[in-house]
Amino acid sequence: MKKVLAAVLAASLLILPAGATVTGAPEVSAGAAVLMEKETGEVLYQQNPHDKLEPASVTKVMTMLLVMEAMDAGLLSPDETVRVSARAASMGGSQVYLKEGETMTVRDLMKAVAVVSGNDAAVALAERVAGSESAFVERMNQRAAELGMEDTTFLNCTGLPAPGHLTSAYDIALMSRELILHHPSVREYTTIWMDSIRDGAFQLANTNKLIRFYDGATGLKTGFTASAGYCLSATAERDGMELIAVVMKSETRDIRNESAKSMLNFGFANYTVVEGKPAQALPPVDVLLGEQEQVQPVLAGTGRILIEKAQVNDVETNVTLCSDVEAPVEEGQKLGELTVTINGQTREVIPIVASQAVERLTVPGIFQSLLERFFMAK
Repeated sequence: MKKVLAAVLAASLLILPAGATVTGAPEVSAGAAVLMEKETGEVLYQQNPHDKLEPASVTKVMTMLLVMEAMDAGLLSPDETVRVSARAASMGGSQVYLKEGETMTVRDLMKAVAVVSGNDAAVALAERVAGSESAFVERMNQRAAELGMEDTTFLNCTGLPAPGHLTSAYDIALMSRELILHHPSVREYTTIWMDSIRDGAFQLANTNKLIRFYDGATGLKTGFTASAGYCLSATAERDGMELIAVVMKSETRDIRNESAKSMLNFGFANYTVVEGKPAQALPPVDVLLGEQEQVQPVLAGTGRILIEKAQVNDVETNVTLCSDVEAPVEEGQKLGELTVTINGQTREVIPIVASQAVERLTVPGIFQSLLERFFMAK
């Protein structure tokens, strides 16, 4: 026997900045492109999103993801030193000229990967994490499958040309999102404009010029080979919203950068993120036959929703919540839902769940509860 309460509550909204304008579609000159919002994973713009193309050094987004996962899991320390193997030292292309037997900290190797796209540094990190580059590449492909990157096959951790080493703009956006969403401390490396390694003896300057010249830029990774063309996964954050702009197979560095900027400008001009939540605190729910008399309901997830800026004043929320629930109650058990509507159309339904578990009263517990109520009544 559950009684349902329904109440229409106002959503907490972000205010459109004075003088903001809405722009048309971005101008993109590339073989493929995707613009994605970080928190929701929604695609705001796409062009040939699933075409399988060479990613060049944008491959290193996955390399950095696996290294960050290892660090955040406590399996690797930024201050740990790594001894460079002959194979790592032999890598061509972009590099920081590591020597066989040289030691360098994980932190400096990550700088070398994120800032100047060091192939030698990438292999050194791969070998430290997985024992060998080939074992690391197996992990890269496994992680890609877990993320739903159906267009991707990695053959190395660097992005150096290899027949069959392919991915798509959409898949790059997926792995970029995973990196910046769950490992925000990667910004320690990806936002560096200029730095050095080897105690200042070797200077680093970021290959991603948007870091200096685009407001809010947070990363992420450039790439170029003659066959791949100019590639980029560019991330930027403004007003609490972070976007991922992926460009593949552009003709020049400037065209690549301008295409990424155009997509980011389009996203920031036209979209925003609102808090889909009640304006008032959710009331506790009574628990029948529970060791606790009530349980606090909470929203499942952040409740943040991506909308067009033109719709910001048209958002409403409706809460449906149980008045009581019978024990036992599991943590995360659904107690109701928050429906977010825009102009009367349902946009999102967010579950409302129990914040903690509540065990059911035992027979002695029920007897004790009755005694307590009896004496309290007196």
